[in-house]
Amino acid sequence: MTQPQRRPSAPSRRTVVLAGAGTAAALLTPGLATTAHAAAPVAQQPCASYWFPDSLPAGAPGDGITWRSLKAWRPETDPDLPFNTASVPLADRFTPVPANTTARTDQARITSLVAFGNTAGNPSQGSATADYYALNHWAYIDELVFWGGSAGEGLILAPNAPVVDAAHRHGVPVLGTVFLPPVHHGGDLRWTRDLVQRDAAGRFPLAAKLVEAAVAHGFDGWFLNAETEGGYAALGAEMLAFVTDLRARSDAAGLRITWYDAMTVTGEVGWQGALDAENTALFREADSMFVDFRWTPGTLASSAGNAEAVGRSRYDLRAGVDVESNGWNASVDWDAIIPADRPHTVGYGFYRPEWTRGHLPEDRTPAQFHAADQRFWTGRSLDPARPDRTDPWRAPATAAADRSTVERLPFATTFNTGHGLRWYENGRVASDAEWNHLGVQDRLPGRRWVVRTEGRRPSVGFDFEDAWRGGSSLLVAGEPDAPVTVELHRTRLPLSRRTVVELTHRTDPGSGPVTVELAVALREPDRPGDPVAYAYVPAGELRAGSGGWTTSTLRLNSLSGKAGTVHALGVRLTAAGPVRWRLGALAVRDRAETTAAPTGLRVTGASAGADGTDVRLRWHRSPGAPRHYELHRVLPDGTRRFLGATASTAFFVPGLRREPGEKAARFQVRAVGELYTTSGTASTAHRW
Repeated sequence: MTQPQRRPSAPSRRTVVLAGAGTAAALLTPGLATTAHAAAPVAQQPCASYWFPDSLPAGAPGDGITWRSLKAWRPETDPDLPFNTASVPLADRFTPVPANTTARTDQARITSLVAFGNTAGNPSQGSATADYYALNHWAYIDELVFWGGSAGEGLILAPNAPVVDAAHRHGVPVLGTVFLPPVHHGGDLRWTRDLVQRDAAGRFPLAAKLVEAAVAHGFDGWFLNAETEGGYAALGAEMLAFVTDLRARSDAAGLRITWYDAMTVTGEVGWQGALDAENTALFREADSMFVDFRWTPGTLASSAGNAEAVGRSRYDLRAGVDVESNGWNASVDWDAIIPADRPHTVGYGFYRPEWTRGHLPEDRTPAQFHAADQRFWTGRSLDPARPDRTDPWRAPATAAADRSTVERLPFATTFNTGHGLRWYENGRVASDAEWNHLGVQDRLPGRRWVVRTEGRRPSVGFDFEDAWRGGSSLLVAGEPDAPVTVELHRTRLPLSRRTVVELTHRTDPGSGPVTVELAVALREPDRPGDPVAYAYVPAGELRAGSGGWTTSTLRLNSLSGKAGTVHALGVRLTAAGPVRWRLGALAVRDRAETTAAPTGLRVTGASAGADGTDVRLRWHRSPGAPRHYELHRVLPDGTRRFLGATASTAFFVPGLRREPGEKAARFQVRAVGELYTTSGTASTAHRW
């Protein structure tokens, strides 16, 4: 990956300076008082972690950049670690019968390399804008790489917690990046030597540190990309020994390794575009290998054979597909990777699919981003059940079977994509500020959008102009002239006489009456591409202006007199005129939910500046497994102001200003359960 345009943005845009080691001990001191005073530790914006292996560059870092050594890093003295630690465990996934006849269940899988922000100054917990690459087509992704790194900032990147939490909720492992850049991008061979250095006992301290960092931050392993030229045979041998040691340590910790096809066993950098004698030994120590963009049909075919010759799956190889500049207009020899008339040759890896946001104009909206993103992942037809065979872009939905994590009760979603123009709570605006935070993204439908109708097809998509909770809802709009079934989640949910489904929905002004039915499938289709056999449960008729959001509570005991399994959920809409029907929440449960409150809310740092006072908050995790936490400021008149939400147990509040007559800023945190029930609150205050 050597082209100049593939580097993350220039350091000059990075403006956040992280707290130094001297602050760290104070921030993490046990028993810190719950109320911050003037002498309290500072509270600067926490950002995603990044390091050099050991030695630092000459000179001084640019604005907003902190140079730090991974070898010297200690989790117990890292002030930002509580904000960067992922909280959602990696969910198990299953593969339902594909929606079309071309998607394969056990063949090519997809690695996605995404730069979510700059290496330095990438906020740990979202930011105050809806303009964000809110990755959401997790169903087709096998592995996500948190891409970045530069010689002027740092070479080793730990994914920030919101990305990991969203990915884990959908069953996708996330890898940090180790990037040793080419010389013309500032690379220095001493950093390669630093990485593979041994201690006095002959061990690899940086291998141990990589594992320690991944475990402490809660992500799933490392993408190793060594591209610095000038290597030699002895260095190549040490790199292989280092990767072998990292492999053993990673296995013990349950972590993954992906090797990028650059440095070879000779120590030299030679992008093979293949699995061959130059890199097979390194591939054998990794879970997968990203094959450089120089591949050809012949080298991929030989690579597949070479992988199987050493006892590995050909689909552990991921052929690089560069979409950074042209997205779905990229010229790709798809038949070399995923031929339609024979088994797939290898898997593939997207380089920089955040093009779906980046190519849009600067005044882009979340809705425009999601429309482009659906075109990328689903294809020109925008329906994975009816792919456009003439589309030169072979979208993932046409080749790779989707996967789902919806297999346990309770299950609920508010179709929250992890960013929004406002924050909604129970159908009302709780904050009119833009926001993004992938850590509170819901489990979203994997197939977007399968629509079954004998008549006109309405538009279906995420909408940001109204929501039940979070920042978005599902909107179906058009003038259908026949019943329309919109497929939502593929599931493996247990069904019993106690099972209840709740739909929170409404019609918008301009919509005619809409008859709504819940679509429930009790078995999988027999073959790929076959339609799902739904049974329908009446959910009532909605009329515009009839009272806003309505929650329809539906019992499923009429579908089955005994225990069974729900394999798919959707809705069927019937209308005689224009439709604007909005689904705000879907929940499936077999019992009521009680959500326990967090405890120990405290201020761990505060800093006053021209833009107000920045505050760091921490608390103790609630018992059980809360979906996320929500924070409010309690104003002098007793009303609450929404501050934000996170899956973590730490939160940063920027730019607080004193309210008239206020002696202390009061804060509350509450837990939100899987069914969006809310707990009691923990409270604390910061005295002005």
